[in-house]
Amino acid sequence: MLTGKRILLIIGGGIAAYKSLELSRLLRRRGASVRAILTKAGQEFVTPLSVGGLTHDKVYTDLFDLTAEADMGHIQLSRDADLLVVCPATADLMAKMAQGRADDLASTALLATDKPVMIVPAMNVRMWLHPATQRNLKQLQADGVTVVGPREGDMACGEFGPGRLVEPDEIVDAIEAQFSGHALLAGRKAVVTAGPTHEPIDPVRYIANRSSGKQGYAIAEALARLGAETHLVSGPTALPDPAGVQVTRIETAREMLAATEAALPADIAICCAAVADWRADTSTNSKLKKDGSGQIPPLGLVENPDILATISVAGPKRPRLVVGFAAETDDVIGYATAKRQRKGCDWIVANDVSPGTGIMGGDDNTVHLITAGDPEHWDPMPKAQVAMKLAERVADALTDKQ
Repeated sequence: MLTGKRILLIIGGGIAAYKSLELSRLLRRRGASVRAILTKAGQEFVTPLSVGGLTHDKVYTDLFDLTAEADMGHIQLSRDADLLVVCPATADLMAKMAQGRADDLASTALLATDKPVMIVPAMNVRMWLHPATQRNLKQLQADGVTVVGPREGDMACGEFGPGRLVEPDEIVDAIEAQFSGHALLAGRKAVVTAGPTHEPIDPVRYIANRSSGKQGYAIAEALARLGAETHLVSGPTALPDPAGVQVTRIETAREMLAATEAALPADIAICCAAVADWRADTSTNSKLKKDGSGQIPPLGLVENPDILATISVAGPKRPRLVVGFAAETDDVIGYATAKRQRKGCDWIVANDVSPGTGIMGGDDNTVHLITAGDPEHWDPMPKAQVAMKLAERVADALTDKQ
């Protein structure tokens, strides 16, 4: 798929720079040619010799290389490529790009290019969440830069949170999507629900489900990468907004349903959220207190609206393809098949969330796609890859329906 494609890889200065070596190897294996710009800070983590050994090309480091600049090398580098990939994209590189600065070879090439640009951020969680970085991120997205990641995970600095570099094989998938799949869902609109809902009992207590939102966020990002106008309706999570996605954050199931219906009409609806089935019939404005009597205050429950079933029978606003999720602990295929028929949706993505699988809150997933035909059993893979595979299946299905 990448045969003949020319990638200009710009390697920033961060501990994740070592993964750019594996990225170079994988890109060449899939047929791309890779040429690298290694920043001064990047040279503190990987060497020109190691980068050149894996790209099989000269490594460029200096803006004032007289040999290269005799031919305006910074311009030639940026325009000979089909795609510029900044990996890792540090906070400093993102700031330079957002501000239009050009004080070294990397930033000058990025400013001089007329080709698509993709960044793969990696940095400390506090740097990623800092208002300045988030402001720069929004500017780059507005400028048309494709953003891949970051992921949540353990950092080299010992902290945990968003800021971890996406794995090289996922980056290659994103690059392939940029070339061959970016327009697969162009002109389509998608609505995705993700995360849990919180149903208040009193101001400090609530009913909820165990859901990190990771799978739903990855799906929203994958749909956006394939060109869909994507609206994510998210329950409470600690995840940053996916790149290129419009996000509405809610708390309760009723709020999620209202936000989802407000986003219709759409071509695609993927209901990945772990919606609480019930809510308290009354929610007090004051905290419930123990009075020492040993009496437990009664807690009445009422059923929440069924978002998947409601969207599946939405009349003229019903999406052309409605996909639900089934998190099961027993008879996964049987329960998921019955759920698809009961809800009236087109597909169900089923997974086993039994204790010990690590799926709830984890980074990997093992799913089964339930359609009108025989179930598809997918191999275990990272949630980001599940998301991209599902997005591509969605694109195929919509093409078949034309």
